[in-house]
Amino acid sequence: ILIFSAFPPPSFSVLTPPPPLYIFCHYQAPFLPSTLKHSLHHQKKHTRMEFAHIILHLALFFSLLNSSFATRQLAESTQFMTFQYHKGPLLSGKVPINLIWYGKFTTTQRAVITDFVTSLSPSQREGQPSVAKWWATIGKYYRLANPRNPTSPSPLLGKQILDHSYSLGKSLTNTHLIQLASKSGQQVNAINVILTSSDVAVEGFCSSRCGTHGSSSNVGSSRNKSAYIWVGNSETQCPGQCAWPFHQPIYGPQSPPLVAPNNDVGLDGMVINLASLLAGTVTNPFGNGYFQGPKEAPLEAASACPGIYGKGAYPGYAGNLLVDPTTGASYNANGINRRKYLVPALYDPATSSCSTL
Repeated sequence: ILIFSAFPPPSFSVLTPPPPLYIFCHYQAPFLPSTLKHSLHHQKKHTRMEFAHIILHLALFFSLLNSSFATRQLAESTQFMTFQYHKGPLLSGKVPINLIWYGKFTTTQRAVITDFVTSLSPSQREGQPSVAKWWATIGKYYRLANPRNPTSPSPLLGKQILDHSYSLGKSLTNTHLIQLASKSGQQVNAINVILTSSDVAVEGFCSSRCGTHGSSSNVGSSRNKSAYIWVGNSETQCPGQCAWPFHQPIYGPQSPPLVAPNNDVGLDGMVINLASLLAGTVTNPFGNGYFQGPKEAPLEAASACPGIYGKGAYPGYAGNLLVDPTTGASYNANGINRRKYLVPALYDPATSSCSTL
């Protein structure tokens, strides 16, 4: 069984929900050169020329300080790295996305997710930039893996299973997640997605992750594996960790939360984490596809770009986003049925950088 988390455990960074993966730097108060201190101490005795020399020192000092700040901002918002393809299988062609709804979800909430999954495939019904355009970046991984015959994944909405009765209780372990994933069958080229409601506790939820993707062997065959994803609704448990930027973060740079495009902080947060995990699952379904770093804690297509949703992003700021003039909601991608979504930046293997819509 392979499991990858969508929230960084304390000891390392993996797939991450927006704000928690920030790197905090301690900045000491800037110091003045000793010669400048000496000059300031004796400034009353200095000539005008020496005073001008002090002003020049100060101008140079603040110029360097401003340059350092600009460089820091650039370093925070731009990530360059090299992904390695580990020669394992990728999910390609038609990829059914089966949804297992565990707990209580309203019809409106389910529609937010199903419309997002359907929006991954291009159509004539959505505006631009679109969810499908965002997903098209994934195709670059396949062109690098197999330049002669690339077959990009084409997600499609598969089965839906409703478990309103909490058949395994309201406190789930990783073993329970695998049991739930098997409810929709173990198709080799499909992804079984478990979505847990806001009143369900899951092992590691909030403390170390917002979601997971992994795989398990099919019954009677150790060679054929099935991929699965779990994402939890954090609305009442940890929205500051798993639904940023639609909720105030519990730590790190503080800024006002954005308005959720579907008017549901928990569900819009789930869309972000589901999008991240779908990108990681198709490009690294069984732990030997595309990733950087250790296999046990890989950086994948979306987790390599934490907290970035638009150009100019930096810790505490999601980036330049589109804003709905009627609702004031922030988003960066259009879906079917006039849906609006916020999707994470993806690592672009062609440019070795994080790419936004």
